Amino acid sequence: MNRLATETSPYLRQHRDNPVDWYPWGEEAFAAARERDVPILLSVGYSACHWCHVMAHECFEDDEVAAAMNAAFVNVKLDREERPDVDGLYMEALTALTGRGGWPMTMALHHDGRPFFGGTYFPKDAFLKVIEGLTEVWTTRRDELDKQATQLTEKLTKVAETVAAKDVPGVELVNESLKKLGGAFDPEWGGFGKAPKFPATFHTELILRAYMTSGRDEARNVITTTLDAMCSGGMYDHIGGGFARYSTDREWLVPHFEKMLYDQALLVALYRQSYSVLGQPQYKQVVEETIAYVLRELRLPGGGFASAQDADSLDAEGNSVEGAYYTWTPDEIRAALADVDAQAAGVAQQWWGITDEGNFEGRSIPNRSEARGKLARPPALEAVRRRLLQVRSGRPAPGLDDKVLTEWNALFLYALADAATAFQRSDWKQVAVETGEFLLRELRDDRGRWFRSWQADGEPQARHAALAADHAALVQAFIRLAEATGEARWITAARETADTMLDWFWDPVEGGLYTTAEDAEQLIVRQKDVYDNATPSANSVAANALQRLAALTGDSRYANFADRILQLLAPICEQSPGGTSNALLAVFLRQRGILELVMVGDVPELVRVGQVLWRPDLVMAWGEPYDSPLWEGRTEGNAYLCRNHVCERPVTEPEQLYEQLSGRPVPEGMNIRATTSSEG
Repeated sequence: MNRLATETSPYLRQHRDNPVDWYPWGEEAFAAARERDVPILLSVGYSACHWCHVMAHECFEDDEVAAAMNAAFVNVKLDREERPDVDGLYMEALTALTGRGGWPMTMALHHDGRPFFGGTYFPKDAFLKVIEGLTEVWTTRRDELDKQATQLTEKLTKVAETVAAKDVPGVELVNESLKKLGGAFDPEWGGFGKAPKFPATFHTELILRAYMTSGRDEARNVITTTLDAMCSGGMYDHIGGGFARYSTDREWLVPHFEKMLYDQALLVALYRQSYSVLGQPQYKQVVEETIAYVLRELRLPGGGFASAQDADSLDAEGNSVEGAYYTWTPDEIRAALADVDAQAAGVAQQWWGITDEGNFEGRSIPNRSEARGKLARPPALEAVRRRLLQVRSGRPAPGLDDKVLTEWNALFLYALADAATAFQRSDWKQVAVETGEFLLRELRDDRGRWFRSWQADGEPQARHAALAADHAALVQAFIRLAEATGEARWITAARETADTMLDWFWDPVEGGLYTTAEDAEQLIVRQKDVYDNATPSANSVAANALQRLAALTGDSRYANFADRILQLLAPICEQSPGGTSNALLAVFLRQRGILELVMVGDVPELVRVGQVLWRPDLVMAWGEPYDSPLWEGRTEGNAYLCRNHVCERPVTEPEQLYEQLSGRPVPEGMNIRATTSSEG
């Protein structure tokens, strides 16, 4: 075994038996490179990455390639999910060098970390030529490499030194970006752009907010076309719930089959919001099934949620094959349902499109693309689905990345608490509380400093200093948990985490949050996380969360920090509207302003109305009072709806509160006094 044997990252441990003399990222590797006078070869990936596995098999498990690597480099393996700060820095360099990025990422670095070469996946023969070429140029033309690395590092530094705008951006910036998103919309299959297609949750959420303001049919069509097509295609797991990371085609049919915790979090939140606004029952079904998947497959015994499941698993012949776990043949359907009833197999094949020719390498990905948006199953078909899930569970399972990432857990905690609130699910709320307690107990030290990653078998279990994105997601999650439970301790946790974030990550000159803390490892450039990619940027999440925290606590300092972040993001939003939709949601919130709802005393019917009747610009305080002007001079039994702490008349009846929040009377026949459900 090499040095990766003692690492806690499942991705790094996958390479511990390689003949490559791997080092983990750290000073030991750089010292060895200086001593040997060879460059660093940095290989970055993650455990659920299909092409990472392919390159590992073709190159890193091969003795010839390993010998060449060991002779030419000090080789470093990095889990991008544990160290997104390092990954983000060199991905930016790779994009500058080649015009594209992706994983596995392969970079060559000087002894001080400056990059001079980059690429992604290389098959064996091509990789051997790369090694030979890099060795030759390092030996004979190192001055050229040094010049190139210096120029590239200077370029990275300029990107990190964005100058903030003088003012907070206005709603016109949001409107301009909405026009550009409309131009990128695929009117037939939904989503934005062509294949491959990613969920683009922030784009859709921004359009949902615009629809709530305008009521325009065009905006509604973008939302429903996108959400219906995504949940009807093969990217959605119709047997077990949950979403794969992205679709390789325009129609959302064929995914890369890895399932990431962050996608479940972001899509649960989006489908929940869309259900609350549009009332489409299939969106509620997607939320319920996706949460059921996460609780069943990703929740760990000690608490917290695992990061991901692999795309690859073993097929019937024992070969590692992408999608083997999720795809079916008609014969497999018939065998699975042989003891159900004679017609069950035929019904299942027709419902989910399981055919002899298949739609993926001779097998079939279950889908509802021919009946878009029609997901509701009759009871008999639901029994068939459960049986297929049971049979599928007996197959060799995809690999599980069982590390707990603070940021991703916080994103899912937010979505779970949010769904529990909207659907009045006490069982989900209990899991959300247990997750919050796990994060506080296991990932925060005695000084109040947070860690990025936790793994049950690690010594220590928690490691890697948390980044700005971890802190921002935690603040957002703790606020939502306070609104779901009425427990003051979660506001305390949100304030403490926000204060830690602002103490250690803040840029006092241009504003905004640096990716790494002031006392963290110093990389060649101290970056700022400002673009919304597969996960939202640290700065966009913080801008949203700090506005809400200011409204709940009455502490204007948080609002001032949020404004400074929006000033920093303004020029970035103008330059790259496609990469800043979550930031534009924060701009939207800032321009509309926040409504504060305070419900005092034991008023469960009022609380239920406030929770179920969702408004994106609303914060709620109820249950245990905490230090905030929202609670001052209030009378038990009343609900107060305020803006900037100026309140409408207090109300005592749920019907009155419904009318204040919605602007219309309770519809005839609607029961808004129903009790909380334990299971929906």
